[in-house]
Amino acid sequence: MRRGITATALVAALALAATACGSDDKSDGTSKSSGELSGTVTWWDTSTVGSEDKVFKKIAEDFEKKHPKVDVKYVNVPFGEAQNKFKNAAQSGSGAPDVIRSEVAWTPEFADLGYLAPLDGTPALQKADDFLKQAAASTEYNGKTYAVPQVIDSMGIFYNKKIFKEAGVEVPTTVDELKTVSKKIKDKTGKTGMYLRGDDAYWFLSFLYGEGGDLVDASTKSVTVDNAAGVKAMKVVKDLVDSGAAKTDATDGWENMQSSFKDGKVAMMINGPWAVADTYAGKEFKDKANLGVAPVPAGSVAQGAPQGGHNLAVYAGSKNLDASYAFVDYMTSADTQAQVTKELNLLPTRTSAYAKEEVVDNEIVGFFKPVVETAVERPWIPETGSLFAPLVTEYTKVLTGQTTPEKGAKATGDSYRKLLKGWK
Repeated sequence: MRRGITATALVAALALAATACGSDDKSDGTSKSSGELSGTVTWWDTSTVGSEDKVFKKIAEDFEKKHPKVDVKYVNVPFGEAQNKFKNAAQSGSGAPDVIRSEVAWTPEFADLGYLAPLDGTPALQKADDFLKQAAASTEYNGKTYAVPQVIDSMGIFYNKKIFKEAGVEVPTTVDELKTVSKKIKDKTGKTGMYLRGDDAYWFLSFLYGEGGDLVDASTKSVTVDNAAGVKAMKVVKDLVDSGAAKTDATDGWENMQSSFKDGKVAMMINGPWAVADTYAGKEFKDKANLGVAPVPAGSVAQGAPQGGHNLAVYAGSKNLDASYAFVDYMTSADTQAQVTKELNLLPTRTSAYAKEEVVDNEIVGFFKPVVETAVERPWIPETGSLFAPLVTEYTKVLTGQTTPEKGAKATGDSYRKLLKGWK
């Protein structure tokens, strides 16, 4: 694999550079742990603008109140840009944040490149055994911990209860039932059954798992996306579109999906807890009770949804490690996680947070907690975050009729073997 410079070399190089960690930030000081924290902590947050970002920014401001000499420089970086933007900044030694909200698949890659500070034994990683085991898995690489779990999630099927009642249908539990339910919804209401996001391959994973497939098998270093299960999954999603059970897109998938569902143009969509706050803003869900959530319909082999979430990681070249560690600890504490659950319906990563009233009484958490516990983990290898680019290209082409399921799966597998040197 292609590797970056080691963390030791990176820190040494950045110690000589005047531009490390926020090129426009001239404050590089923080007192040692024996004294009062001070200085600037630049945080790149990748949460959804208009809903999640407001909450996380407010929590960061609360940290400043506890540490008046610390200035948290909040920067919301679009999720689709953050991975490469961080790598470019870290590689150049200029403009990288002290703390980044890292999608779970990015963490092993950033660690492998030497861009993250190990957190074992630091104030950032408090009560490590309190974290859900599946949440902590993505933070560990080569025997060290490089991030702290902030939120964990998976996917379910969101449905409009009023449309379901009007059509006289029940929530589908299998893909076959999904097609039948969608036809009845169309016949009775004129609305499309489901919106299937076509520009993001993360939405394909539940169908892949449903046919017994996976992207790769890290234990045997084998590419599996193009085996029989992978081809079948491509056929399943293509059939949903061709049959009229689902509508799709090649661009602007998030906006198209959310607006279609919020405006009542489609009865269902596959999504995760991160979408709840935005969904409630739609006219169809002014009455929040109209939103239903159920497990993703099972395929011919199994029922499964991907494990996702976000971690907080500290940049190895940070000039303010003490304050950065304290900030990560605060943002991932049980109290803060409970606050996030109350305001955004996001799932905590700490076991102790699930005993707090704000979490116990949350209906969305009540649904997604068992889903998360049985969610399918992605392989926590450095290349995991890079597996989606070739897959989404072929997934979109299959859904829009530009290629066949067989050719799409094969092309994805060929790309994976070029990326994963020496894999079968």
